[in-house]
Amino acid sequence: MSDASSAGDFITLAQAVEMTTRFRQNKNSVISSSFSGQEIIAICDKFDRTIFDKLLGKADCAAIRIYYGMDESLRIHPILVAVDSNDADILPGSNVEEGDDIGEESLRCPPFCPMPSPLNE
Repeated sequence: MSDASSAGDFITLAQAVEMTTRFRQNKNSVISSSFSGQEIIAICDKFDRTIFDKLLGKADCAAIRIYYGMDESLRIHPILVAVDSNDADILPGSNVEEGDDIGEESLRCPPFCPMPSPLNE
């Protein structure tokens, strides 16, 4: 894992398997029992490459930040935004209704799960 002075790093497949297995085993125990069985937390979310390309193509984009939000059904979703070289979110103006500044429309597992791999078995 990276230290606090840098953001992001690569990990081994073994580390990823360990972490994703631990997450799947514990994801329902980290929320109140009144929410169990509602798939509040996904196993994974898939984003099309175009979202990353558009975010990374923003002027002065130095990183992508992932926030977590909750929809009306109380399911947690990752929300992606570009981050500039000053560590500020690159966001649209307050009057913008649509655009390519904030990514959220992912394919959530379940129900849209990938083929079996060491990260999801």
